[in-house]
Amino acid sequence: MRADLVEQAALVINDPPTLINMVSKRVKQFAMGRQPLVERRPGLREADWALLEIIQGKLKRADVEEEVP
Repeated sequence: MRADLVEQAALVINDPPTLINMVSKRVKQFAMGRQPLVERRPGLREADWALLEIIQGKLKRADVEEEVP
């Protein structure tokens, strides 16, 4: 995970445990075949995609809670 993305996402989700859980659940969704809601850029991995989704407002808490068992 890129530290700059973590810092930016922390401005949106200001509770660190919640942010970590959201990213973790979203990475699991990617592993299950879900597609990212952001452009895949070189050098970024799944956790970075999840952070970008949060930063850009494309991923909310409820989005990840309802998808992963």
